[in-house]
Amino acid sequence: MKCRFCDSPLHDVFLDLGSAPPSNAFLRVDELNAPEAWFPLKLHVCNQCHLVQVDEVQKHDALFSSDYVYFSSYSRSWLDHAERYVAQAVERLDITPHSLVVEIASNDGYLLQYVKARGIPCIGIEPTASTAAVARERSIETLEQFFGQHSAQEFTASRGNADLIIANNVLAHVPNLNDFVAGLATMLAPEGNITIEFPHLMQLMTKRQFDTVYHEHFSYFSFHTVQRVLAMHGVRIWDVEELPTHGGSLRIWACHAGAANHETTAVGTLLARERASGMLDMSYYQDFQRTANEIKNDFLSFLLDCKRNGKSVIGYGAAAKGNTLLNYAGVRPDLLTYVVDASPHKQGRYLPGSRIPVVTETRIRETRPDYVVVLPWNLRDEITMQLAYIREWRGKFVTAVPKLEVS
Repeated sequence: MKCRFCDSPLHDVFLDLGSAPPSNAFLRVDELNAPEAWFPLKLHVCNQCHLVQVDEVQKHDALFSSDYVYFSSYSRSWLDHAERYVAQAVERLDITPHSLVVEIASNDGYLLQYVKARGIPCIGIEPTASTAAVARERSIETLEQFFGQHSAQEFTASRGNADLIIANNVLAHVPNLNDFVAGLATMLAPEGNITIEFPHLMQLMTKRQFDTVYHEHFSYFSFHTVQRVLAMHGVRIWDVEELPTHGGSLRIWACHAGAANHETTAVGTLLARERASGMLDMSYYQDFQRTANEIKNDFLSFLLDCKRNGKSVIGYGAAAKGNTLLNYAGVRPDLLTYVVDASPHKQGRYLPGSRIPVVTETRIRETRPDYVVVLPWNLRDEITMQLAYIREWRGKFVTAVPKLEVS
């Protein structure tokens, strides 16, 4: 196996979670008696560019299929985040009705709806048929395809260059990293801008977020590595923001290397902080397996104690990160009876691997569980407010990451 950015041989293992099915491959009832494909889930770290990465053991077109079940619009906090971003970007970059905005991995139109509402021309590029269809229902033009250098060339030939390219939580999802970034550079107008949001590897490690590892995430980025990847393709980062989303993300603002944008002090400050933390030394990456094992064992011990004591436990949020945790811990419906999710695209299905049923929220009041495990811990505040009524029967909330907490 070689590094997907710099092509160096990979020898150093960052994290080994055994094997698991794809985290968003939810099962229908008629699939429960059929074999389920499991794939190795092992991360390596490159000793040259420090890109943390998983091998492409399952092709990306299978992971992001027509039956894809992740729809961005079912989180109110994420919609609010998208709306605030659009307001900020339009003002900061002087985006007008004469500009062209393109979002890569536009999902169900969760963000472009706010661009369209301002009368600004926008186009989404989204490979999954299920989410693209919902975006079109919102009258958002959506090209149903994977993005890369070839599709960018075709786009510019017919539509021209984009003044703003948005790539939220997609950079980690592309197996051919260089082809993707080359496509961004090709599509971008000479004085245009790119904003990219992605989980920050430093936050993943310091906050012990091992469950954000799954097959759809091919790469895990430090700021140093992202800067290096973009620079190779003539793209320069001129600003960076640290965001609370997904447990700690970065939003980078970038342009062509020769564009006029002035670099802010935030760029050098974050580079210096990563260097001071040790992220440019291989020793920084050597002990994360112990962290994952500790979290898994504490969570499993809690569930077993509940079982022995006759306490009922259910989950909330059929998120990919939850599937990583449940499958690594070997949790099945005897320990976690069901999982509630707000998305109708997941309800009535079963979690991959664990085969725990996904149901509607009405089941909570019907069964009055003793504990609700919040699987998407990044949405803990939103979910605990929504489910505050479990206090009526002295129900409690549980999170496993970064450590086991019961409240």
